[in-house]
Amino acid sequence: MSGAAVWSSGYLIGVVSLHHATDGPGRLTASRVQRWYKSLSRDQIDELSELIGLPTRAAHLTRLPPPSAQLQLADDDPAEALAREVSRQWRKEEEQRRVHDPFPLPLRFRCTDRNVFDHWANIRKLPRGAAAHPLPLDGELDQIVEAYLSVPSSRLVVLGEAGAGKSILTLRFLVDWLDARVPGDRVPVIFGLGSWDPAATSLRDWMCAQLVRDHPFLAAPAAHGGSFARALLDTGKILPVLDGFDEIPSGLHGKALEALNKATTMPLLLTSRPDEYSRAVNDSKESDVLTAAAVIELEGLTVEDYGDYLTRASRPVRGGGPDSTVWDTVLARLRETPFTPCTANLAEVLSTPLMVSLARTIYSDAPGQDPRELLDFPTPEALQKHLLAAFIPAVYKLAPTDDRDADRPRRRRRHWTPEHAQHWLGYLAAHLAELRTHDLAWWQLGAAVSRSTRMLVVGFLAGMALGVPTGIGNLPVDLVGTTHPLGFAIERGLLVWLLHGLVAGLVFGLVYGFARRGPASEPSTLHIQLFGGIRRNAAEIIRRFVLGFSFGVPAAIALELLDRFVIGPLGFDDGLSGGLRGALLFPAELGLGAGFALAIMAWLETPIDTTSAISASDLLRTNRKNAFVYMLVWLLVLGLPAGIAIGGAPGYLGEFATGPVLGLLAGLTFGIEGAFGGGLGYGLSFTAWGQWVALSRIWLPLTGRLPWAVVAFLDDAHERGVLRRAGAVYQFRHAQLEAHLAHTFQTHHASRRPSSPIMAEREPLATGSASP
Repeated sequence: MSGAAVWSSGYLIGVVSLHHATDGPGRLTASRVQRWYKSLSRDQIDELSELIGLPTRAAHLTRLPPPSAQLQLADDDPAEALAREVSRQWRKEEEQRRVHDPFPLPLRFRCTDRNVFDHWANIRKLPRGAAAHPLPLDGELDQIVEAYLSVPSSRLVVLGEAGAGKSILTLRFLVDWLDARVPGDRVPVIFGLGSWDPAATSLRDWMCAQLVRDHPFLAAPAAHGGSFARALLDTGKILPVLDGFDEIPSGLHGKALEALNKATTMPLLLTSRPDEYSRAVNDSKESDVLTAAAVIELEGLTVEDYGDYLTRASRPVRGGGPDSTVWDTVLARLRETPFTPCTANLAEVLSTPLMVSLARTIYSDAPGQDPRELLDFPTPEALQKHLLAAFIPAVYKLAPTDDRDADRPRRRRRHWTPEHAQHWLGYLAAHLAELRTHDLAWWQLGAAVSRSTRMLVVGFLAGMALGVPTGIGNLPVDLVGTTHPLGFAIERGLLVWLLHGLVAGLVFGLVYGFARRGPASEPSTLHIQLFGGIRRNAAEIIRRFVLGFSFGVPAAIALELLDRFVIGPLGFDDGLSGGLRGALLFPAELGLGAGFALAIMAWLETPIDTTSAISASDLLRTNRKNAFVYMLVWLLVLGLPAGIAIGGAPGYLGEFATGPVLGLLAGLTFGIEGAFGGGLGYGLSFTAWGQWVALSRIWLPLTGRLPWAVVAFLDDAHERGVLRRAGAVYQFRHAQLEAHLAHTFQTHHASRRPSSPIMAEREPLATGSASP
């Protein structure tokens, strides 16, 4: 065959060739460049590389149209902003996981032999009657993008056992895709399927919610209605990487496949454990394969795959030669006597990247450990359990890597003991098992606490938030505005503290218990911005005002009745109630103040901008700032009108009203009471940050289930490689480790809490997707 390369704008797009008579009828032919990498040998690819400049791998091809001045999109285009954020997040995660240290493990995949895929004619999108042949999809880790692009339907399923490397493969797919991406291409986004209930939520609605959670700027309204997240999904700008089909409860597998098959035009890459996926598509008459999807399966590692990896990841032992390491004896046994029981057990366990990475951490990274003990275990299960149990003590003996971003505040380094870390991580793993998810979200940490306990904690803190400033604020007002002595002011302040706090605690606790029967409050994906930004519509602002007014008026009436019919008859009437006029004005003032406070906050809230990379800490920090602004708004909205009205209206409170001094004190008192009683009480009861403070920062550490510095502990666990970041949530880096920690925690505490609901009467949580 002879031919000429075809170039366009400096890019190779194909070859036009003239077949010789010996090859068949003489004719001009053309073929897609991407197909050459499957049909030609490596020597032929190398020869074409020398002759016409063909890249040696398909992943290095530049897809058309090439970037140009006309095709460059604006920096604030949501798809491009999402691509930058996804790239930044997962490249950081790849670095944290030391994927390239010393080199990536050589994962391999092949077309599966299982009866779980569609007709090849459907996969290849062939016309009616055309002959269909299987696609050559076998390859290695760095060829996953090539394999995906060679599937005409753009739908690919990746099967692998727990720990087989599905997460490493999806990470490599995402990073390689983004390396070759040009503006306007789809953006690959990883979605953990474990949180999807296909019986309750459509696939697109669920993906839209996940996008907004992990990338809050996508909540902003799009030009033609809906959010940016919905617009990106509807216009096909998202390439879903659906991780962990096996994590969906088995009873919902059929509905999940049905929903995926309704979206036949949606390109996707889906991962699952093989047995669960096989049962989903074969176990009933209603079952069906994933339409037009090819299926590949990950292969196990051999000693030749991980031997050099473990050796180069270990410190050299100079006494035995320059290349001698602690692994030499073990690797020699695996190569020389692979069929003895102990070496066969070790070879079986090390066939997965998860166990290789655990073994590296325990024996290569930590000094003084001897891997020869791995040859002493009688069964693969015992050896696997040993590696899982030794991982946490090993990583908490090492100093964490410092992967903190330069633009984030630096915290004082804390040192956690392996025993404490094991206990706290075990609680977190058991918490995830109870919630049936792998997503460790800070706003859900208190969800495992019983509702009655949450009501008591929130009610107590809300009562203290109103009672303390009210009781303390009573002192200067009574001393300046009345002739009562200091003792009377102190006694009345204590009584007001007790009674107002009790009523506020009961009200907020009961309202919280009634309103929080469902899932935990979602964090706000908005931040406070005084000028500019995208504002809420008038309907939402009015709704917030009505909500505040309808809550403020009854609260004011309850406090007024308490002052007039309880505190007064007890002999602590200070004469500052204002009579009938005060009784009428106070509910109106509090109702209008609460309404205006919520309305102003609704107006100030704007979606987080596209330049902000969102992590769990970032989202928590944004919600905390919002809560403090809430308190400031309540202070100003309630304090200023009260101060002006009382200070500028002599006689309003009777003979004791003396003008601006009392007005200043009254305004300050009302403002502080509003800030803490209204703003903080509202925040504790109705916002994710408030419940985080009440439960995760106070109650759970107080009861020993979490450390006091929760965020610092989670960040440290991420730096040590125990957790990984996935948008606004954390996940255990290995789902098998998560299951082991949860089981250990439950077993250890079973004698103390025999009726613990954690993991009881629940379907076991699948553990495939978070493994490497």
